[in-house]
Amino acid sequence: MTRVAAIDCGTNSIRLLVADVDPERGTMTDLVRTMQVVRLGQGVDRTGRIAPEAMARTLAATQVYATTCADLEVERIRFVATSASRDAENRDEFVDGVRAALGVEPEVVAGDEEARLSFRGATGALAGKHRGPFLVVDLGGGSTEMVLGTTSPVAAYSMDIGCVRMTERHLRSDPVTAAEVAAASADVSAALDRAAAVVPFGRAATLVGLAGTVTTVTAHALGLEAYDPARIDGSVLPVDKVLASCANLLRRTRAERAALPFMHPGRVDVIGAGALVWSAIVARVRADIGIAGGKLSTVVTSEHDILDGIAWSVAD
Repeated sequence: MTRVAAIDCGTNSIRLLVADVDPERGTMTDLVRTMQVVRLGQGVDRTGRIAPEAMARTLAATQVYATTCADLEVERIRFVATSASRDAENRDEFVDGVRAALGVEPEVVAGDEEARLSFRGATGALAGKHRGPFLVVDLGGGSTEMVLGTTSPVAAYSMDIGCVRMTERHLRSDPVTAAEVAAASADVSAALDRAAAVVPFGRAATLVGLAGTVTTVTAHALGLEAYDPARIDGSVLPVDKVLASCANLLRRTRAERAALPFMHPGRVDVIGAGALVWSAIVARVRADIGIAGGKLSTVVTSEHDILDGIAWSVAD
């Protein structure tokens, strides 16, 4: 048994998982699973740099996580940074700050590695419950990873499309305008065309969605009175119900979204864009599976994602 810490630092949030892992038995026991919305990617799409206030928020959260790891006597730590850090000119400053706080070298991973870790984290919890091949979609703040495989990835693509990036680039009004939605939809559609040239969506038997946008859309579709990971994890929803939930969240005002009982405050301003992206992906995958002679009737949501994949990789 090895006590590990996995830290996933994305464009919108930074998350920590401390777990006891037994690689021989293939078991993982969570001790701590927590998240803070720090919006590291604030303005990165426009400026190409991490904003000073975003840097400060993220490094402060990292210091809190370092204390947790020390208190729990963690043996191994892996810190993985994704889209915002990949894109930022001043990422070396961020890496230095993380190294000083944690005492480990943070990894600014490429999209392919992010996709591999997401696939491992998600499919580890799905084994035996659903039919492969799986198309695993990790919809983040700055990028979205799409990975196809059954026991391991056979095709993967990372799109520079995410809820924070699309909000900052297109969806600035409250409520959003038809013109903004059209521009964002065109952007996402073009990215999906590029992804489909690499990842054959039509070969998927099960579509699996990961990360905060997808879990929030799922909470909405389930009509939850509070965010409940136990009810969200592994849920299977009809495609039409997912699309309706996405459309509802997109057309709401910011105040209406904030009033939803399951909504994390840090997602209020970006969930509309996230819902637009998820809706486009679900619709495109359903269409491509149909063209290939199959049928996509449902979508699976998993609370197990890149964070779990990082933890497994630390214990290897």
